[in-house]
Amino acid sequence: MNSFYIPVRIFNRFKWAAAMLLFILITGTLGYKYLSNHEHTFIDCLYMTVITISTIGYAEVIDMTGNPAARIFTIFIIFTGVGTSTYILSNITALIVEGDLKESFKRRKMDKIVKKFENHYIICGAGRVGSHIIRELCKTGRAVLVIDNDTATINRICEKYRDVAYVLGDADSEDILMKARIDKAAGIFASTGDDNRNLVISLTAKYINPDVRVVARCLEAVNRKKIQKAGADAVISENYIAGMRMASEMVRPEAAEFLDRMLSDSEKNLRVEEIKLNDKYTGKQIKELCLSEYKNTLLLAIVEGTELVYNPGDEHIISADAKLVVITNPEERNKLEEMNMIDNVG
Repeated sequence: MNSFYIPVRIFNRFKWAAAMLLFILITGTLGYKYLSNHEHTFIDCLYMTVITISTIGYAEVIDMTGNPAARIFTIFIIFTGVGTSTYILSNITALIVEGDLKESFKRRKMDKIVKKFENHYIICGAGRVGSHIIRELCKTGRAVLVIDNDTATINRICEKYRDVAYVLGDADSEDILMKARIDKAAGIFASTGDDNRNLVISLTAKYINPDVRVVARCLEAVNRKKIQKAGADAVISENYIAGMRMASEMVRPEAAEFLDRMLSDSEKNLRVEEIKLNDKYTGKQIKELCLSEYKNTLLLAIVEGTELVYNPGDEHIISADAKLVVITNPEERNKLEEMNMIDNVG
């Protein structure tokens, strides 16, 4: 949501009424000045106008006895002034009530959506790092749920990514993580700008769901082991990543550019992905996966336990709990995952 949207909307709603009220105050002040034969000061005339509009009923500053023109003018000021003031007050009330109601309905609707979430990814903290995580997951077709305690940040993310769900609150709260269905999540990112919070998020997430994968951000290298001890499966140091990237740009610029192009190409949308193979493929050969049918998929390696086999041949025998490392797009990744769920092979 544009940060200027609400102020502009309020201004457009009240500008004519405010202009009308200002006009009545000026007209009333000048009118009383004229009708009192300039015997009273402008302050007295303005005061007379204000108490007339507000219907407070203080004693008249300007005596209108025997002055029918002044009384008729006062009637005009009462009707126009009270009408304008009532309009402004009713709109202020409507803004408050509508805003509260809209926010309430919005949260109820989101709560219903979140309750259906499964196998999703939770991003804790949608700041400068979290926003990049959200973008990448959305581009590759993953279900995303954001936890942040700042309403403006949530609105900005939801405006940019229509399919992103959210929970408003502190991600290091057990109740908030439960509300985000951490027990059904595929993974969680502790991506706040505070190492202590990322540590608590990692610890709480693993406490609730020991099987969930936790990737945590680490700002200070001295906190890396602590966050790992708290349960994070992977701890990402910004300084380390930045250093590695700068070294790559220096000694292997073409390779770095290749990765950049691959990640930024919105048309092909290729990514390096992992596909965990079903036990039904154990003992089978690579060629039985029929990967040649997937035109946008390239097999890079196969992970078997702790061993990484690069560019395995067609005759390579697949071992138990193997994972494919491929370059592919979201559509073919989904097809590969669906193929993986089929009970028979060959």
